[in-house]
Amino acid sequence: LGHAGTDVESAYRSPAELAADSERDPILGALQLAIDHGVCSGPEFAEWYLDLRASIRETALDLRSEPELLTSDEVMAPLDATPMPPSIFTRSNSDVVRSVGASAQTDAESAEQLTLARTINRALDDLLDEDPSAIVFGEDVGRKGGVYGVTRGLQQRAGNHRVFDTLLDEQSILGLALGAGLDGLLPIPEIQYLAYLHNAEDQLRGEAATQAFFSNGQFRNPMVVRIASYAYQKGFGGHFHNDNSIAVLRDIPGLVIASPSHPSDAAGMLRTCTDLARRSGQISVYLEPIARYHDPDLHEPGDGCWSAPYDSTPVPLGSTRTWTKSTSPDLTILTWGNGLHLSLRARRELEVAHGIAATVVDLRWLAPLPVGEMLAAAESTGRVLVVDETRRTGGVGEGVITELIDAGFSGSIARVAAQDSFVPLGEAANLVLVGVDDIVATSQRLVR
Repeated sequence: LGHAGTDVESAYRSPAELAADSERDPILGALQLAIDHGVCSGPEFAEWYLDLRASIRETALDLRSEPELLTSDEVMAPLDATPMPPSIFTRSNSDVVRSVGASAQTDAESAEQLTLARTINRALDDLLDEDPSAIVFGEDVGRKGGVYGVTRGLQQRAGNHRVFDTLLDEQSILGLALGAGLDGLLPIPEIQYLAYLHNAEDQLRGEAATQAFFSNGQFRNPMVVRIASYAYQKGFGGHFHNDNSIAVLRDIPGLVIASPSHPSDAAGMLRTCTDLARRSGQISVYLEPIARYHDPDLHEPGDGCWSAPYDSTPVPLGSTRTWTKSTSPDLTILTWGNGLHLSLRARRELEVAHGIAATVVDLRWLAPLPVGEMLAAAESTGRVLVVDETRRTGGVGEGVITELIDAGFSGSIARVAAQDSFVPLGEAANLVLVGVDDIVATSQRLVR
């Protein structure tokens, strides 16, 4: 049959061409096999086909009496990231098997200071231990333990049927996650670099995210997509391994985007994403700052400010985290990801060298944006600097500023963002990315 009712192939193709297609038609070929093996006769199949067509037509006519969607809230209801009733999904949170296995932590281990990479590793270990439906897969995540060691040891502990390597093909990775989620599993696929997502993003945009929307939540394919993200990593650059654009993710309706910055938040945010997947079939993308994976320090070597004890307490969706020293700060800095690291370093310079006190707010969630908490933080000082490590055009900062203005913020706003450039190799990357000096200079102008 033609692609659409308006596609009458006989108007532009010859009878010989159409007959040749019929000879190669796999559906007709399957029918011929069924007839040859005595499964059915030709007339029986024709009767079944016509009965089925009549039944479909009758059903379609009956559905014409169903109420139409009348409000935007009704249209968008399936996109809500809040938990849905467990009856519409194959698993509820109570189905999760919680055990005390290899990942149970002693008091001493819980107090150990962990980097971002080790925190994520332990969180994945816990999830695999407590939920037999959880699976972790991607390029090099199994035997090798990931390019950056984030999944190291998981395959040995959970088994190669639950932590496994895939083809070097992101479309296959996300396609596998789609099917696994529909089958009642909890897929946690890894995309090795943010730049590698782009050849497979339609698996999220055109497939995963539309499943619940067009079925009103009756079909869901939960997943938590881990992506090694952003720029600033040392010694291994170029635009294939450093990508600071997430615009293709932010405009997918209903997608949750988590962007942990500090080890103290990483496990809890991952826990929130997996809980949303279990309870309501939510699709989340979890962006891990590559440059912060193994960096334990903030200001000086050995200060340990970028490590923290393991804490997997769920972080509420749409909540921020405030880093402040002063009871009467001069300005508010809104940021996320590597921007938190840069902003905290800039805050010390502003205070020591320029007498400016800044409150730094880590947004943590980039979709949906934590608008209420953003606005409260902005109004507390009346001056806002958005530190945006993504690109100036189409970057997250555009959305942050727009939301503040739409919410009625009337104070002063400024923004520093990466330039509209691919990330080059070596030290040249610093010419187009946000730096501490940019934050300090713009903060001074904003306060004065």
